Amino acid sequence: QVQLVESGGGLVQPGGSLRLSCAGTGFPLDYYAIGWFRQAPGKEREGVSCIDRSGSSTYYADSVKGRFTISRDNAKNTVYLQMNSLKPEDTAVYYCAAGKEALVVTDWVLNNRYDYWGQGTQVTVSS
Repeated sequence: QVQLVESGGGLVQPGGSLRLSCAGTGFPLDYYAIGWFRQAPGKEREGVSCIDRSGSSTYYADSVKGRFTISRDNAKNTVYLQMNSLKPEDTAVYYCAAGKEALVVTDWVLNNRYDYWGQGTQVTVSS
């Protein structure tokens, strides 16, 4: 069964860090580009970051550039999102998604570019 499983969320103080993981089960994650999205209460889901199959190309939303880093370890079938200098406005449920690279790279922020989605992990930034 094809599944994406996120982990690593939690409660952190402003200025703190978290590392989210997205593990693929039932399929090889390196066949796909992987995106991270987030959805805050009352807001639409938005693209945060994306990484191509090899890890050589990465993309970021302006709101997280310089603070978040996406990476992948294809040997572990896992993609990571390192989040530093967290702000209260980063509070959201974070999702990872897998999509065919040729389609994803045309516009990585669009939800319909992705075939598989995880269940999400909550990130709360608060003092």
